[in-house]
Amino acid sequence: MINKPFLLIDEKRCRRNISDMYNKALKNNLIFRPHFKTHQSLEIGRWFRSVGVDRITVSSFSMAEYFSEEWNDITVAFPVNIGEIDLINKLARKIKLNILIENCESVVFLNENLRHPVVFFIKIDVGYHRTGIDPNNTDLIDEILSLSAVGGMLKFSGFLTHAGHTYRCRCRDEVLEIHRKSQSIMACLRKHYIDKYPSMIISIGDTPSCSLAENFDGIDEIRPGNFVFYDLSQYNIGSCSIDQIAITLSCPIVSKHP
Repeated sequence: MINKPFLLIDEKRCRRNISDMYNKALKNNLIFRPHFKTHQSLEIGRWFRSVGVDRITVSSFSMAEYFSEEWNDITVAFPVNIGEIDLINKLARKIKLNILIENCESVVFLNENLRHPVVFFIKIDVGYHRTGIDPNNTDLIDEILSLSAVGGMLKFSGFLTHAGHTYRCRCRDEVLEIHRKSQSIMACLRKHYIDKYPSMIISIGDTPSCSLAENFDGIDEIRPGNFVFYDLSQYNIGSCSIDQIAITLSCPIVSKHP
């Protein structure tokens, strides 16, 4: 008997979702760096490793610390919190740590306080407007890149974005239109900086785009997270079918008030 809320995971569906997204990345010659904030589980992380995943994304340095027990290439896909510099240095000593930067103040602080090399992406806003730099603000981008070269501990890896506004969509065409706009924005940045940074990476991350798109021209890396379980919100967007949803919450009903 279930006497309190209980999370149920369909392992078969979950593993199938992982395998399908991994194979899609492989087919499109993409780096697959799944976001682990959805499951936050070392055990489920091992299901990813079993298909060949060797690098991951998380949303905080504390989450990175947890997963650093078994993973040694981790991107913290959240604007860097310089107040956690001790943990940043601890992780950077142990693993390849990738962080997000979107202002000069962070760069100045990191130049003075980093004790170990750290890779960084510049976060770009492609329309979600939650965080990130306006892609047209190349003056700020240039200043960040210039400052990052001073301390010797920061290595620029590329531009990263999250088109989170796809979660407001309610059909495939709306998602694909946002994906196309994101591609175009990131392509312009690549063109502008590729001569100076030929090995730069363009990284995108939302589950709807990664699930529905087939054209990833100009994209090097994908970081979806929700796809591991999917849910009814993703079904309503059109990202998945009902039989791809791998999780449910069972709750006891204690009273009814129609």
